[in-house]
Amino acid sequence: MTETIAVTGGNGRVGRAVLEHLSAEGYRTANLSRGKRDEPHSDAYLTTDLLDAGEVYGSVAKSDADAVVHLGMLPTPEATPGYRTFESNAMSSYHVLEAAGELGVETVTLASSFSAIGGGFEPDPITVDYLPVDESHRLTPSTPYGMGKQTLETVADGFARRDEGAPRTITSLRFPWVVDDEMARETFVETDRTLSGMRESGSLHGQRNTLFTYAHTSDVVDLVRRTVEASFDGHERVWVSAPDTSAETPSEELVAELFDDVTVRGDFPEDDHAALVDTSKATALFDWEPTWRWRQHD
Repeated sequence: MTETIAVTGGNGRVGRAVLEHLSAEGYRTANLSRGKRDEPHSDAYLTTDLLDAGEVYGSVAKSDADAVVHLGMLPTPEATPGYRTFESNAMSSYHVLEAAGELGVETVTLASSFSAIGGGFEPDPITVDYLPVDESHRLTPSTPYGMGKQTLETVADGFARRDEGAPRTITSLRFPWVVDDEMARETFVETDRTLSGMRESGSLHGQRNTLFTYAHTSDVVDLVRRTVEASFDGHERVWVSAPDTSAETPSEELVAELFDDVTVRGDFPEDDHAALVDTSKATALFDWEPTWRWRQHD
């Protein structure tokens, strides 16, 4: 039974929300982060360089955790050299998985990203074979950030193949941009989210390259909690998305105008804003359904 959860990167925006939610749900928590403590919710704070294998091992051991949620990676690639960006995603995940395996921690949740598919921060248009995208879609990243996220998933596959010295349950959550109420209001409600409006603002490339996905903090923290409570064997990749797109333009029109050469699996009803990412695997594994829609909070 999971009682104590170590959260790496608990000083970050999503990490703080995860710690607050887990604490409210009755879990003992430990924040493993660099620098000074910047949140009031964890029961323990352990200063940890997540790129130092020894520090990761020592902090996971000291936390006495039953599960680890690894969020302590660079959230964006703009401020660091490429090799540092890649290292943050790939090597920190390896250190966390190795420490957890050696210490008998049963469950690890990793922060993967939409960028693993070859979207997000890519300078070229995203490669899409079919919509909605699911976990079987091929991955074609070329940036250090996207390649790092793909690599952490590959590393998790390797640990899952081990007979011993590995967590039993590993989940890689492919997060889109995670928003809170204020961010959603500023970005979605107070701007023109039609295709023409996004073209005019210069944001269309970035939005197209993320398939207009986003997720609200409330849905994200709920899913994270469900992953640490899971007990399947092996490693699973899971897409995360709100149930709708970030665009005012209906999904059928988005697909027709921007992805006209892409195979569409199923129908997008007229005037519907259904997400272009399929989250049914998260529902099947964790009984999770995203509920927060920005257009209902205007």
